[in-house]
Amino acid sequence: MGFDDAGRAADMDAFLARAGWDDAARFPLGQDASTRRYIRLVRPDKTRALLMDAPNVEDSPCPPDADDETRIAMGWNASTRLAASRVDAFVLVANYLHYRGFRAPEIFAHDSAHGFALIEDFGENLEIARQIEAGRLDEQTAYVTAAGVLAELHREEAPDVLSNGAEVWPVLDFDQLALTSNADLYADWLRAERGGGPLEGAEREEWEKVRDGLIAQAMEFPRTFTLRDFHAENLLWLGNGELGLLDFQDAVRGWDAWDMAMLTQDARRAVSPEAAEAAIRHYLDETGKSREAFDERLAVIGALNALRIAGVFSRLQHRDNKPRYGLFQPRQLAILARNLSHPALKDMNAFVRRTTPFVFEGF
Repeated sequence: MGFDDAGRAADMDAFLARAGWDDAARFPLGQDASTRRYIRLVRPDKTRALLMDAPNVEDSPCPPDADDETRIAMGWNASTRLAASRVDAFVLVANYLHYRGFRAPEIFAHDSAHGFALIEDFGENLEIARQIEAGRLDEQTAYVTAAGVLAELHREEAPDVLSNGAEVWPVLDFDQLALTSNADLYADWLRAERGGGPLEGAEREEWEKVRDGLIAQAMEFPRTFTLRDFHAENLLWLGNGELGLLDFQDAVRGWDAWDMAMLTQDARRAVSPEAAEAAIRHYLDETGKSREAFDERLAVIGALNALRIAGVFSRLQHRDNKPRYGLFQPRQLAILARNLSHPALKDMNAFVRRTTPFVFEGF
């Protein structure tokens, strides 16, 4: 059932009536990058909230006990352990973050079966990316603050499961299949940037060997609770040093370096070297972690993430006819090249130089 279905409109009306918000004016804010959309609600007394409308139209998320064959057959969300825009995932992760003292939106009401949630409205244009662009926020201050949030988030062991009454959501490992599925986007799509096709034959076999070696390195790193989409478009500057969090429903037991790579190695905006370095130093000061070990994790995990994103950007351009992603690709390739320059990635560096040498053109 999609957004424009008459039955869904009736379900929405019923949900808002049960929540006591049926008298609110509705101002659609549009769809985000997933299958969700948001509607701003304003009551006659001017109190506000956001309605998250998340119809159940995606492939199902991963069952905790599913084997790799089952997950692949189920589709992308199960293979990569994404939450499929599930409202129960959003609500339970938000509750966990609140319990830990973080500023996720408060959940006023929700209906997981129908895909609705009534959540706190932080306000408009508060993303730190927008605040920095407008000159209202110092970049280094923003990134150091975000790094401090990560230090607090990563301080404790990741939970195995989140629950609230009858609702239960597993926090699964970001595992080998998820990393493999993501990294293969590079092998399948990046050469389309120069008119080529996917890696095949002997090149594909070599790719799989080098890929598996890099993933094996990642799998040895210590785990932590990882929000997975921790970047400047999903972080809101609320004032008084508070940072609002969005898009955390895909949280997994992953790695500290994944969240830091998403923050400081951002294809969407050029993060200055000074801001990135200040963020990393603050994170390490707050956690007491070794710089040398963290730099290795950041390079390995950052490279796996950059292979994924570069492949996605190429696919969006050359399969989905979305040329605007070509504007982001030079920055993304430079991020990939920088990560590959770490000594721990010499095999992947050599392979990428041989098969897609254009990755290093702007580095």
